[in-house]
Amino acid sequence: MRRLLLSPHKLRESLLLIFFFLTTLGLSTLTAIAQEGAAAEGVPATETSFLFWLVNVSGPIGGFIFLLSIYFGSVTIRSFMELRMAVAAPPEILTTTTTLIEEKNARDLVTVLQADNSYFSQVLLAGISELKFGLEEAREKLERKAEAITGSMERGISILAVLGTLGPMIGLLGTLKGMISSFSVIAMSGVQMDAGKVAEGISEALVLTFEGVALSVPAIYFYSFFRNRISMISMETTLLADDQLRATSRLLRPKVGPPAQ
Repeated sequence: MRRLLLSPHKLRESLLLIFFFLTTLGLSTLTAIAQEGAAAEGVPATETSFLFWLVNVSGPIGGFIFLLSIYFGSVTIRSFMELRMAVAAPPEILTTTTTLIEEKNARDLVTVLQADNSYFSQVLLAGISELKFGLEEAREKLERKAEAITGSMERGISILAVLGTLGPMIGLLGTLKGMISSFSVIAMSGVQMDAGKVAEGISEALVLTFEGVALSVPAIYFYSFFRNRISMISMETTLLADDQLRATSRLLRPKVGPPAQ
């Protein structure tokens, strides 16, 4: 029997989504209990603010969309901080490796690359480790390592594409819930229809549709934005590493003496 294994990144995202859903469900349940308690005690209704009305109309579905929006914001901020050329190829590492190559110090060059975990250091170290088999083999290893790291970076932003697709679906669920609520009031009203209850259901449908779209549009935009940034970072960093790999290859190339007389 095959076992389904999730990567730590995917497992963390799944647990966060479950936590958000359970938190929203718990908060909505407590709010409903409090409102029922106030109604049972005969507390008179007071005029509510627009924010309170919006929260009340959104309900648990809107709360879940709100928590997903917080998660979207955290992923976006993290991506802005991590997906930068200064992080992928730190200037101090580039300066150090260039100096070591000029000094023909291969041992310290490898030590510096092993101590750093940046995109540049990983791909260059992978290439240098294969130089004993020739430059072409080393370049292929460098490119394969670059593709693997690029794929890992793209998986880190894949949740944005999920949110971009999930937002309208959750909004549609709220739309259906609100319309069912409105038409059920009409169907059960008999002779006199409660216009306020009908309007409440329609408001819920429209508000949740808006919230779902408001989550989806920026999520899709930033997913495309970060994918383009990853492509740019990958191309520029790989070119830098390839240049230094060639220089290292010339450094390690055995010197050929004069022909024997």
